[in-house]
Amino acid sequence: MTGSGTDRTRPPATAPAPVIILVEPQMAENIGMCARAMANFGLSEMRLVAPRDGWPSGGGLKKGATSAASGATYILENARLFPTAAEAIADLNFVLATTARERGQMKRVVTPAEAMAPLAERIAGTERVGILFGRERIGLTNEEISFADAILTFPVNPAFASLNLAQAVLLVGYEWFKATGGEPPFREANLSPPATRATVLSMFDYVEAELDQCGFFPPGKKQIMTANLRDILHRLAMTEQEARTLRGVFKSLTEGPRRRQAPKGGEDGQGA
Repeated sequence: MTGSGTDRTRPPATAPAPVIILVEPQMAENIGMCARAMANFGLSEMRLVAPRDGWPSGGGLKKGATSAASGATYILENARLFPTAAEAIADLNFVLATTARERGQMKRVVTPAEAMAPLAERIAGTERVGILFGRERIGLTNEEISFADAILTFPVNPAFASLNLAQAVLLVGYEWFKATGGEPPFREANLSPPATRATVLSMFDYVEAELDQCGFFPPGKKQIMTANLRDILHRLAMTEQEARTLRGVFKSLTEGPRRRQAPKGGEDGQGA
């Protein structure tokens, strides 16, 4: 799905949403991939705490992030820099800190699925909310986690709980988008209405008559087998077009061989 399905005629998301705060990110590519993950799910405000290598002054560093962002450059261009995590969250009313490890702090622990609806309520009430993400190798320090109101952790395989930075942002963004009414960009387009009972019952009659003619039903079993067959076809929940198509398939399977086997007039001298 790389790059596919993006409607570039639509403006970037601007609705109020959690602020994504990356603490001392080490790689430009990770910053760019986080921006891309944010854009996927309607998150637009990124804050960077003391990124390595002097972001964004290094030309190569900025170029790597821009490439990894895959079009979400507006998030990078508007990203704000802060020297410490405490300063990055100073104007926020509620903060979650992400971690994959138990830190011995008496804080409420929530998953992204549990956290996003309450965050949406806070934001709707004009609160400013942020989510702290730690360094690629060591995550957040205990002191940085102590700044937060609660811990956000992910339901992952405990034998391999490590997520990279962009994956963590992506999972949070996905749950945020779900919790705030996010819809897939398209759904099944079915222009045919549900099949009428008349169409379905006509197909039943045709199929059962053909099966009867070819000896499908064992003696004394027709009634129960017919009921089972009807149940199978009912579970398809067919549209009108699907029911007519399926009947056409049955008809071709039964009447096609008959047409091929029928003698052609005149070959045995008895044709008209």
